[in-house]
Amino acid sequence: MTNAQDIIKELGLKPHPEGGYFRRTYRNDVDGQQRGRCSAIYYLLDKEGFALWHRIDADELWHWHAGAPMTLEIGTDRTDATPHTLGPDILEGERPQVLVPANHWQRARADGAWSLVSCVVAPEFLFETFEIPDGEIATTC
Repeated sequence: MTNAQDIIKELGLKPHPEGGYFRRTYRNDVDGQQRGRCSAIYYLLDKEGFALWHRIDADELWHWHAGAPMTLEIGTDRTDATPHTLGPDILEGERPQVLVPANHWQRARADGAWSLVSCVVAPEFLFETFEIPDGEIATTC
């Protein structure tokens, strides 16, 4: 049985400042522009990790790949967030991809031992646009 450490090693993932493990896999460079049109990462959360409440200024499309389903909460405000389940069981309400619109609050957690997803952000994800609510515990990105 595959475990999280095997996936982390095979994909070359590193600790993410927010929790979990990641590796940037794509950035679209645009001549003369400081910000690319799009970027993508692998992102693995294990049962000890979770993505804190945060928002960014770009659309983010989450794609489920392997492991347990993942719960992704999304809302214009954290108090009205709606849970979505990323996973393979479409007939049970899980979805292989979920969109987080720009400037929407989001947080995520693995619903089992670990979950592997990709996140595609357009325009490119920049840590300078990453916002965590006041009072939340976070590591500097």
